[in-house]
Amino acid sequence: MILAIEKNLHRGIQLLSTISDDEYSNTTIAPYYSSIGSHMRHILDVFDCIFDGLNEGEINLINRKRNELAENYTKEGLAYFDEILKKLDTLRTKDFNKIVKVTDDLGIGIITANFTLAAILIQAHSHAIHHFASVGYIISQLGISLPDEDFGFNPTTPRDKVVR
Repeated sequence: MILAIEKNLHRGIQLLSTISDDEYSNTTIAPYYSSIGSHMRHILDVFDCIFDGLNEGEINLINRKRNELAENYTKEGLAYFDEILKKLDTLRTKDFNKIVKVTDDLGIGIITANFTLAAILIQAHSHAIHHFASVGYIISQLGISLPDEDFGFNPTTPRDKVVR
């Protein structure tokens, strides 16, 4: 599981290593006017919330740090990726069944539910893929190439249905 998450996060690193700060922080693309950087920061914030609450077994996905430097500057975004990857490397398979309380706001109120560490990591990984798809739209509008052909595609997406 960790290998898959790391492989996916490295796609973000690959992208950030090839674009400028102006491209990274560009908010001109409709309909949401979000930047590549805002998506990258958001992806990493979710992982950061997991690690912030892991020792206490209480993960609060509402209390994201929203680091503006990591959102606006590729150098800071790359440092944030590195920080998360180092934390992922500290996890052990035996910890994946640990029960953690996960709190989030689903739009009609705050809820807390029990997850295993593996389940919240899987959710964070899927969440990253989802945001990479949004980033894929932004970079296509900016005339930037995808870092690789799997960027933003869920592994379960039938490839014969994907138009390239």
